[in-house]
Amino acid sequence: MYNDILLAIDINNPKTQAKAVETAVRFAKMESATLHVITVVPSFGMSIVGSYFPEGFETKAIESTRQHLHDYTGAHIPAEIPLQHIVAHGTIYEEILKAARAQNVDLIVMASHRPELSDYLLGPNAARVVRHADCSVMVVRGDED
Repeated sequence: MYNDILLAIDINNPKTQAKAVETAVRFAKMESATLHVITVVPSFGMSIVGSYFPEGFETKAIESTRQHLHDYTGAHIPAEIPLQHIVAHGTIYEEILKAARAQNVDLIVMASHRPELSDYLLGPNAARVVRHADCSVMVVRGDED
C-alpha cells in the first residue's frame, strides 16, 4: 500500500518528533517501503533580513543541517530501512509538498504540536500540508514539553 513514505521532521525539536519517527519506521517496516526523511531550513524571507547575516551563512546552515539529519537518522532509523535524506530550503510546508510530489510518495508522516490561538488564524505547517497534499497525510501529535 505504501512504497514511499515521506517523514517530515524538525531536527531542532527531537522530543516532539519521536512519535512521528516511530510511526513512520513502523509503517516502513510493515510495507517494506523507502523512507524519505526531510527537514527544512527556513529561508530568511525578505532579502533585507539576509543582509544582516555573513556571506555564505545559508550554505553553511544547510550543510550543518544535512550533517545533523544524517546523525539523527543514524540514531533513530534502523539500518535495514531504505532511506533517503532531503534537506530543503524555503517555506516549510511548501518544501514538504514539493518533496512529496518529487518523490511520488504514498504517505506523509509529520508531527504536530497542540495548536495555539495563532495557529487557528494562520494555520500550522501540518494543517497546510494536509490541505494541499496529493497523498495521505498522517499527523502524529508530538510530546508536549
